[in-house]
Amino acid sequence: MMQLRLSRIAVLIAAIGFAAAPELTNIAANTAYAQEAMRPEIGRIVQSAGELFKAKKYKDALAKIHEADSVGGKTVNENFTIERMRLSIASAANDNDTVIRSAETIISAGKLPSKDQLQMIQVLANAYFKAGNYAKASQWYSRYYADGGTDPSLRPYMIQAMNQGGDSAKAMKEVMNDLAADEKAGRTPSLSNLEFYANAALKQKDMAGYTTALEKLVAYHGKKEYWVNLLNNVERKPGYSERLKLDLYRLKLALGQVSKTSDYMDSSLMAIQAGYPGEATKIIDAGYKAGALGAGNDAERHKRLRDMAAKAVDEATKAAATAEADAKQAKDGNALVSLGFAAATSGKAQQGIAMMEEGIKKGGLKHPEDAKLHLGIAQLQSGKKQEAIKTLKSVQGKDGVADLARYWVLYAGQK
Repeated sequence: MMQLRLSRIAVLIAAIGFAAAPELTNIAANTAYAQEAMRPEIGRIVQSAGELFKAKKYKDALAKIHEADSVGGKTVNENFTIERMRLSIASAANDNDTVIRSAETIISAGKLPSKDQLQMIQVLANAYFKAGNYAKASQWYSRYYADGGTDPSLRPYMIQAMNQGGDSAKAMKEVMNDLAADEKAGRTPSLSNLEFYANAALKQKDMAGYTTALEKLVAYHGKKEYWVNLLNNVERKPGYSERLKLDLYRLKLALGQVSKTSDYMDSSLMAIQAGYPGEATKIIDAGYKAGALGAGNDAERHKRLRDMAAKAVDEATKAAATAEADAKQAKDGNALVSLGFAAATSGKAQQGIAMMEEGIKKGGLKHPEDAKLHLGIAQLQSGKKQEAIKTLKSVQGKDGVADLARYWVLYAGQK
């Protein structure tokens, strides 16, 4: 079973920065403030550091501001202003350790307005995240929200920090809270949260949760890999019926997931055996078009399969009128449903759908839920999307047929 990618820490680290509000890292503003609030000997150091910063000599600027540490008797205000300057320069110099130390000092001083204090907490949390100290990052992200922070873009970082920091249960709780809030508000759940949910469920062998996460990933983000995982997973579901193998192939074909020669051959042969030679011909033609059939050592075998399908189509066409009459006289609707689906998949959509609906109404079906699944597929393929969705949503069962119907609905929503 292919595991989904986790939200990528490396990508997050590359994207995350020391970003704070301009007033927290603006050199000019901090220098001006320094001249008003500091003794001249300290102000000169800060002024020189600011000039080096403007010249983009960040390491030299950082070394210069460090000189202020040796000046004795500094006031609380002087220390606070030096740290603001040090943070500004360290941010530009990409000196993460210094950013952490300065941010902690500034926060602990409690001198910033509440809005700026929150932004400084964000800077510190981001810096700890970049440093790989996820426990500390989690602590400060939590502090950010506890103190009134509202920036939703930080939540993926907080959740990853919790998980990487060893508190996966707390991370999962936050993810589920986010998903519930998104669902209530009608928002699209984030990719990172759904991937986290899927991987956590898979790790815990919670297959129901894993399937739910995959379905949401397909519904909201629709990437090919999620469809592959979802359809591979349905076959492993307890109670899944082997009679649905051709139905699964149908969905894979619609999604463009069939590429192997053996899959084209197997699915077309199943269609012939099930009484759907027109469908088999379409599958075989698709295999030839894709280059999976008609070449290599088995090219002759592929041709024989194609000839077999063509012969079956010819025979079915000759017997169509008699077969339909017999089906209408039958006590149950099984033959009508089968003949109708065969007609629909051969290109006679309206005629086929009408026969299927008549057969379902007649009743006595061996697999009534399969009949509704096939009717929904036929309706969708004929362009009757809303009718198809309604039909497919009515399919029930625990053997996989309802799952496939639900996945056809997801597919229909992406067309």
